Amino acid sequence: MVYVSGVVKHRGKDRVNLLVDSGATYTVLAESVWRGLEPMGEVGFIPADGTVVRRRVSEVLLELPGYGERYTPVVLGESEGENLPGVVTLEIFGLTLGPFRRVLRPVRALMK
Repeated sequence: MVYVSGVVKHRGKDRVNLLVDSGATYTVLAESVWRGLEPMGEVGFIPADGTVVRRRVSEVLLELPGYGERYTPVVLGESEGENLPGVVTLEIFGLTLGPFRRVLRPVRALMK
């Protein structure tokens, strides 16, 4: 498991540990972190059992020390949930999870 530190900025600065999950599309924040955000919509997700789970989404300004800060979409997670940076957020920062060393590293972006 790989954790990175970040700072969520929406009602001040909340320092968070984010569990990097290379299978998560969107960043998920626990309720204690996102409380006070206005939902901007809902998205349907399909977990392994094939059902559809609807979750509210919003956006925050996220800082990853050493990589700057960016606005990113977030799923408004449950109160006991884990904070996860999804692939969309990693791409916004130009990062990927290195599969062997299990660290975040810059992406070599291609232009076509």
